Amino acid sequence: MKTLEKNKNRKNNKKKVPENTVTTKRIKIAVSFALVIFVSLITRIGWIQFVQGAELKERASRQQTLNQIISPKRGNIYDVNKKVLATSADVDTITINPSKIAAKGDTKAETEEKTLALKEKVAKGLSDIFSLDYETVLAQVKSEASVETIVKKVEKNLVDELKEWMKENDITEGINIDEDTKRYYPYNNLAAHVIGFTGTDSQGLYGIEHKWDSTLKGTSGKIVTTVDRTGTQISDNAQQYIEVENGSDLYLTIDVNIQMMVEKYLEKGVTDNGATAGSAILMNPKTGEVLAMATYPSYNLNDPSTINNQEDLEKWDTYTAEEKADKRANMWADRNFSRAYEPGSTFKLILSAIALEEGITDTDVKNDFHCEGHIQVEDRKISCAESAVHGNQTLRDALRNSCNVAFIQLGSRIGKTTLYKYFDAFGLFERTGIAITGETRSNFHDINNLGPVELATTSFGQRFEITPLQLISAVSAIANDGTLVKPKIVKQIQNGMTGTITELDTEKTRNVISEQTAKKIRDMMKTVTEGRENIYGKVAGYEIGGKTGTSEPSPSHPEEGYAVSYLAIAPADEPEVIGLVVVYNPATKNPYGSRIAAPILSNILSEVLPYLGIASNESDVSNTTIATAKTSSMVDVTNKTLTEAKRTLENLGYKVVSADTENSNSVLVTEQVPAKNTQVLEGSTVILYTEENSVRTSVSVPNLIGLTLSEAKSALSDKNLNVSYSGSGKVVNQSTKEGEMIEQGSIITIKLE
Repeated sequence: MKTLEKNKNRKNNKKKVPENTVTTKRIKIAVSFALVIFVSLITRIGWIQFVQGAELKERASRQQTLNQIISPKRGNIYDVNKKVLATSADVDTITINPSKIAAKGDTKAETEEKTLALKEKVAKGLSDIFSLDYETVLAQVKSEASVETIVKKVEKNLVDELKEWMKENDITEGINIDEDTKRYYPYNNLAAHVIGFTGTDSQGLYGIEHKWDSTLKGTSGKIVTTVDRTGTQISDNAQQYIEVENGSDLYLTIDVNIQMMVEKYLEKGVTDNGATAGSAILMNPKTGEVLAMATYPSYNLNDPSTINNQEDLEKWDTYTAEEKADKRANMWADRNFSRAYEPGSTFKLILSAIALEEGITDTDVKNDFHCEGHIQVEDRKISCAESAVHGNQTLRDALRNSCNVAFIQLGSRIGKTTLYKYFDAFGLFERTGIAITGETRSNFHDINNLGPVELATTSFGQRFEITPLQLISAVSAIANDGTLVKPKIVKQIQNGMTGTITELDTEKTRNVISEQTAKKIRDMMKTVTEGRENIYGKVAGYEIGGKTGTSEPSPSHPEEGYAVSYLAIAPADEPEVIGLVVVYNPATKNPYGSRIAAPILSNILSEVLPYLGIASNESDVSNTTIATAKTSSMVDVTNKTLTEAKRTLENLGYKVVSADTENSNSVLVTEQVPAKNTQVLEGSTVILYTEENSVRTSVSVPNLIGLTLSEAKSALSDKNLNVSYSGSGKVVNQSTKEGEMIEQGSIITIKLE
């Protein structure tokens, strides 16, 4: 009992904890917890404020700022006579503001349902009108972005269709039609490899368009507007306007009329000989200005992705993506400077110039070279073409005969060190620097590996590669009294905002040979055209200096076939034009430059020389060309009002043709055909183009054979065409064949007998 009582007393006597002590403890825990939360919040705020602050501020600014980009107008590309080769037309870009494509309902659920239905309707309409994928457009319409681009470069007819659809469906917000531009090429295939083209973002991709992209494209402008979360402009905030800078215009040295002549005869020559391709260049050797540069086959600049080869078109679906890309790249490449070839005997002009300049020989040293039809070089027997035996020859004879043996002997006498020194001086080891994208390098033997056989083949133009542009540039130094100039394709740049014109000067590189040496080479070139090439390479009424070339297929690429060529200067004594035609892999039995390439360049020069007003050397006064007392140099009426231009021309006795306009007292003449300084007969027809009307018209050439001069002039005048002539009597030859389409105002050259 006592034990039980003790335990009970002990339990009852245990110390009790006051209630206020428990409360204090709980408060302390709560305060500590709150303090931890507070410190965490402060830390987080500090992190956001000081560490992430700049980034979050920028992100908020982006979300609250709507940037409307103003696209600059890309500069135009013109020929030397201000004919438009590339221009940008106004089109539209369609964008949407997804948040503004919304409907209203009585309840939140109804609003969401109606908005979804509206977005689906808009997506369906846009995808149908512009032939787009519906699901892709729907995702854009449902996007939370402030702006989504639906389609770029939209033609007017589709924009009109969209506007009508919006009107029919009572949609006034959320779909934007913004002004944009699209690149157009009025002449389609003409000078395609020179001009190049742009991509969907108006960025230059090939040719002039790519090389001069930064000059042509200008700088975008911008309108910066502050918007709320729905994309609506906050009216209290002023817009910031960054001015657009339009691109500059380029004026090329290319002449559209000469380019047409070159392309016409190049295409005919390539197709008539069943060749794979062809290239042609016409230059002014004194200034380096390229008058025309063509590659055949060409392609349509307005549809550059469509392949131009029928065989490839038929097999297109079987090609891999890589093969398709290679085919297009090959089609877009300009053979004049993007593809190297073996020049063959045209290169003998360079060897001759080196030999004369170094005093190794002269033009008419008797028995200077001896040819038995072949020559042994180490273990190689190298023959002349068709193993012709030329016997004893002077340098003039060797050049006229295109004797491989003689030039092997000459190359050996010059030596590889001197040869390579002059090759370098002629610019053959480097790109010409012409202002177009895609120029490739030459491919010569390393001088340390140039043994006797390599020296021999190099001496007559084979087993090394240069571009046609490198060759014509080098020979231009011979035509230009020994001075090498840089090829020039852009003549002027006109600022797109101020109109200021910058003239690009001729760049003289260096003096390569003496004036005396150059004259001797030109004299020998006249002898060449008086020989076996006379019947193929001559130009009636003009003294031409020329040289043909035929290079055999490379042993490593026999499938590429022969490359045949003809290079000529005119007039031979005082050259104003130099031309080079190369035809690749002809299917003819005897592929010689004299029989294939020479007639092409002869036909070209027969039209180009009179067009340029270069007087012929006909001795009979009655047989003079258009440069007679009855001809005059065409005046320049561009940048005059249409009324003033008409009055000026009519007072000079010309027939004037232009589109009717009510604004003739204010609208300016932008182009004229024939161009200024062209030699034309009295009473010729002049076609005027204005800012309002630049559409060109082509007409079919009539048959003039058998007509008198008066009858021919009348027949051409009826078609708004002009005439130049030589001789007297009746027409026996016309430069442009019956039925061919030619631009109004063009000049047809006829021969009378």
